[in-house]
Amino acid sequence: MGEVVRARGLVKRFGSSTAVDGIDVDIAPGEAFGFLGPNGAGKSTTMRMIGAVSPPTAGELRILGMDPAVDGPAIRARLGVVPQTDNLDLELTVAENLLVYGRYFGLPRATVRERAAELLDFVQLTDRAGDRVEPLSGGMRRRLTIARALVNDPDVVLLDEPTTGLDPQARHVLWERLYRLKQRGVTLVLTTHYMDDALHGRGRAAVRPARRHGPGPDRRRGLAGRADRHLVHPRGVRAALPADRGHTRPGRARRGAGAAGGPGGRRAAGGAARPAAALHRRR
Repeated sequence: MGEVVRARGLVKRFGSSTAVDGIDVDIAPGEAFGFLGPNGAGKSTTMRMIGAVSPPTAGELRILGMDPAVDGPAIRARLGVVPQTDNLDLELTVAENLLVYGRYFGLPRATVRERAAELLDFVQLTDRAGDRVEPLSGGMRRRLTIARALVNDPDVVLLDEPTTGLDPQARHVLWERLYRLKQRGVTLVLTTHYMDDALHGRGRAAVRPARRHGPGPDRRRGLAGRADRHLVHPRGVRAALPADRGHTRPGRARRGAGAAGGPGGRRAAGGAARPAAALHRRR
């Protein structure tokens, strides 16, 4: 299999506002890839295009080798989606949420029951299988949402800010489960505000600096440029393109996501926050 996700010049506009402005990105099978940036940078919009539920305004996009404009249903059948906000059915039990969702994919009842039992064990919720969802903690709900996304045995799992609102212990448990998925060869694509989330499991992160709010050409532009030019490796080393290696310029830390006071950040002379990883601007 080639790239799981391949985008060239991907653009998404809403009226006069440009949310995603010509990004290029390749995501390999079995990789953990994170879109890192502040609110309004176009991360969730990009994920909706990758999820084949929002058509691009311009550019080329291929998911699992298929065109979302033509093969949307076939693509969605091979994806698992963890939305930014949990949308579980609160009136159903933990197990019923998986059983009902599995039937949407046309899976036989016996297969769904077996799969649900395996997934509840995987996310450590077997003892809550008969409980309603409403009283569950935020971390438990998040793990159940991930289990639901795996009912159809997807090749790719899309996670939109999967750890937002979780306490450190819940985040640790969640990422331990996700890392096990990656070890099984599942491709993980996520959006996040946190550098440590983006680089969990020795993944890569495409960093989107914050938008400008004053006059200038970037005033209404979202995620832009070649994502590979903003890649950061787990140990803080930038993944330069061959033609770009050795000819890069450091980006301004104030515009880099996760730079100020966050994990992986350090203070430079004059008190300005700078990221530990070498983040680079698009030329």
